Amino acid sequence: MPEQDKPRLVVLISGSGSNLQAFIDQCADGTLPADLVAVISNRPGVKGLERAEHAGVPAITIDHKEFDSREAFDIALAERIDALQPDLVILAGFMRILTQDFVSRFMGKLLNIHPSLLPKYPGLNTHQRAIDAGDAVAGATVHFVTPELDGGPPVLRAEIPVEPEDTADALAAKILVQEHKIYPLAAHWFLSQRLKLQDGSAYLDGDRLAESGKLFADTLLEQRS
Repeated sequence: MPEQDKPRLVVLISGSGSNLQAFIDQCADGTLPADLVAVISNRPGVKGLERAEHAGVPAITIDHKEFDSREAFDIALAERIDALQPDLVILAGFMRILTQDFVSRFMGKLLNIHPSLLPKYPGLNTHQRAIDAGDAVAGATVHFVTPELDGGPPVLRAEIPVEPEDTADALAAKILVQEHKIYPLAAHWFLSQRLKLQDGSAYLDGDRLAESGKLFADTLLEQRS
């Protein structure tokens, strides 16, 4: 497929870009048939920008501290994204609460990944909260972005057992391995027009997904086409 015919992907980051690297790798080897057209960070000098530059992907900084308001930053960010004409926008550790106007502008083509089994534990410190609650399983959820923080309909989730000796950091590391599998897979579904947001719900292959999203299994990687 010619490069210009591939779906266009933009990734938003704020930090190290661990999930970004999974997208870079899968776009490069063809597992994810997409053109990663830009990586945008709201923080200058972060490792994720280095990852993009190393891969030859345009790395853009729009420093939120240079704007007088959240609204002004979101307008500038939206204008830059619009100019790139992406088919899908990926939030990969993008640590900004987006305004309703921004979300509405890109509704239906905004995905995020959250390190909990939504709707449990929206917000921060998810791994420690799971441990403190005595949860037997924890995980991560890919979801469509809506104006409600971490409240968009789940698409795909990965679960792992919480071991008695797990610390928050240990649990985070184990879950991150799963994130690198499920996030590009969900993007693949979207870019191949299998995944859609419709009437406030996520649909895969025309079927409405459960409120917790689809449970990941390695066999899904073999069935991604």
